[in-house]
Amino acid sequence: MTQDNKDFSQLEEKIGITFNNKDLLEQAVVHRSYLNENPDFHLGNNERLEFLGDAVLEIIVTEYLYYNFPDKGEGELTNFRASLVNTHLLAMVAREIDLENFLYLSKGEAKDRNEKAKRSIFADTIEAIVGAIYLDQGKASAEKFIREKIVEKLDHILENKLYLDSKSKFQEKAQEKYGITPHYKVLEETGPDHDKTFKIGLYLGEKMVASATGSSKQEAQINAAEEGLKKENW
Repeated sequence: MTQDNKDFSQLEEKIGITFNNKDLLEQAVVHRSYLNENPDFHLGNNERLEFLGDAVLEIIVTEYLYYNFPDKGEGELTNFRASLVNTHLLAMVAREIDLENFLYLSKGEAKDRNEKAKRSIFADTIEAIVGAIYLDQGKASAEKFIREKIVEKLDHILENKLYLDSKSKFQEKAQEKYGITPHYKVLEETGPDHDKTFKIGLYLGEKMVASATGSSKQEAQINAAEEGLKKENW
């Protein structure tokens, strides 16, 4: 992940758009950590573009779902949208266009092998690219990119019910099997306030089906539901 000799024409080819203002595309891949080490760099970081791109992505995906699924209610449409704009899917898109080769990162961030942190950077950068496309070429080009790279994954998501998170999937199975809604309990909290770890139990009635940890209660609940889904008898 070298910082020099980046050929942004290759990135333009991968995203299918030739920019009028090349600086917009380049700024979209500048992580704030890079500027900490290179304060004289000629561009700012990508956070404002990410802010814009997040909003553009949400409205375009929302419009697509609204017009293409007239028989679906708000709840299902919200789940469909969440499955298309979440960190995992956007990071997947980033990998498909080899975005890592174009990122400006600090030396520490470039060497970091924490998968969760990398996914977050990749997803944020995709949003920044959407913002850059919107500013450079308008909504139509941003919509074309979003449909070709992101919305096109919707058929696979719907076919495999990937729009349901682990908690929703477990709840659906529990209600089908027993007519019971699962609930969660905090079993343990460890660590200082700024870096807590939560251990959560997943219960059907009084029976604990599974437990898991996470850096937030929500994350621990999702992990516990994933553990519950792995078990055949509960």
